[in-house]
Amino acid sequence: MTPQILHIDTATEHASICLSQGDIILGLMESGDQKNHGAFLQPAIQELMQQTGHSLKSLDAISVTGGPGSYTGLRVGMASAKGLCYALEKPLITINTLLVIALSAKQWILETGGEISDNTLFCPMIDARRMEVFTATYSQALQQIEPTYAKILDETSFMALLSTHRLVFSGSGAKKFQPILTHTNATFIGVQHTAKHLVTLASEAFQQQNFANLAYSEPIYGKAFYTPLPKK
Repeated sequence: MTPQILHIDTATEHASICLSQGDIILGLMESGDQKNHGAFLQPAIQELMQQTGHSLKSLDAISVTGGPGSYTGLRVGMASAKGLCYALEKPLITINTLLVIALSAKQWILETGGEISDNTLFCPMIDARRMEVFTATYSQALQQIEPTYAKILDETSFMALLSTHRLVFSGSGAKKFQPILTHTNATFIGVQHTAKHLVTLASEAFQQQNFANLAYSEPIYGKAFYTPLPKK
């Protein structure tokens, strides 16, 4: 079976949705306005389905980036995905945002003729303010080596891994890490991930019937949400 899946990604500053049939991308819509993810999402879904000539009822599942990422963005994406799943009685697939970013970096390397050796590790990063990032480590086969965690970066970060591996850093958090890391085993990639990078991951999850619990699924925020105290 080649499932038809709607993919939603509002976890970071760049929002996008994608419709796929198996591994074939039928349509993609994007928005770079981080403050407007909520207003972008529902009209974009309607327009995408119209442009591709498909209806929401034809979907087999809905996938969404489940975090870490922007608190508001994650809630927008998860709420929309769960609402559609409830209304359409379709399964929900949640994918770790960092895995999606790692996959986008790996695909970019391969598409541009680069090589990925067995000792390559992928370190996707999401900016979490100041010098803190959400990150994880994946093997060249995108198997998780280190789980998702929040990390404060400095010039000594990842030195143990860099002594024995080539590390590929990507994502919004990598942009602020690059100026302070000069190790020869560090590679920085500026590719932007989109909902199209959910396609293969979600299709594999669908074939394995790896669905999220619709009632209890919540985003992975990475750390507690911080609300500043009001000024007196």
